[in-house]
Amino acid sequence: MRYGFYLPTRGPTATRTDILRLAREGERLGLHSAMIADHIVFPAESDSPYPYTLDGKHPGTGDALETFSILGVVAGATEKLRLVTSVLVLPYRNPVLTAKMVASLDVLSGGRVTLGVGVGWLKEEFEALDSPDFGRRGAVTDEWIAIFKQLWSQSPATFDGKFYKYSDIRCEPFPLQKPHPPIWVGGHSKAALRRTARHGDGWHPVGAIAASPLPPQEMRAHLQTLKQLTEAEGRDFSKLTISYKAPLYDTNVPDRDGTRRSFSGTPDEIAGDIRTFAAIGVHELIFDFRGNSIDASIAGLQRFAADVIPLVD
Repeated sequence: MRYGFYLPTRGPTATRTDILRLAREGERLGLHSAMIADHIVFPAESDSPYPYTLDGKHPGTGDALETFSILGVVAGATEKLRLVTSVLVLPYRNPVLTAKMVASLDVLSGGRVTLGVGVGWLKEEFEALDSPDFGRRGAVTDEWIAIFKQLWSQSPATFDGKFYKYSDIRCEPFPLQKPHPPIWVGGHSKAALRRTARHGDGWHPVGAIAASPLPPQEMRAHLQTLKQLTEAEGRDFSKLTISYKAPLYDTNVPDRDGTRRSFSGTPDEIAGDIRTFAAIGVHELIFDFRGNSIDASIAGLQRFAADVIPLVD
């Protein structure tokens, strides 16, 4: 099993010093990857429900460092840590510019970028950014992925899509990773599973929270569906990375059936959960050690590395 962790993108710990302290400590302890979320603006008032909290409210208060800016800083301060957008809302950015930014970061990080992608949920943010129509964000996301794959492997390139087109352009250098940086698809809707099967190198859902428990039996069913969809696309399911995120939302609330949330409780209980998810085909677990201070975040990371990981290995 590989392990990842969230980096702060907002709040009092979203500073250069604190982000780098946590990133470097995670790398020192041997964790595999760091997750960087994506928001650009927040509306003062919103009718868009956030899918991962019980009250439908995003826990942010309006501040958020920009994803690629964090990636660049962390890439320059680490050597081995995988750098994961978790997840980049693809319709927010021009696809050609995004392809260039990802390729550049992959080159400058020594081939350590993983592009986690999503379609987004915050309609008002789409409107503020003058992004493509919110109602067609899934189709736009699929087209942006196709553009990325082309620009990361062909030069010159021509594209004529429903939402974007260009002719005979060069967008080099290509990423170091071949054929391209891994693309992980977030979410566990049917559309997300279809997108993973068709376009993804990995599946990256959120679970272990009251609003989205994704317990082992539900994960097993989703994985079987994903296997069927992937094989129907003529692709090899065994080559997909399954990366499961467990953020700290509604932490005092149990699962829907009143039982203990996965990955909560004693070190022995958490280690047991890790073994259970490994047995059903999860390759990487992403835990959330973010606290009100960076010292608290680092202490949580260190306890996990010292008290839980040895019980699993």
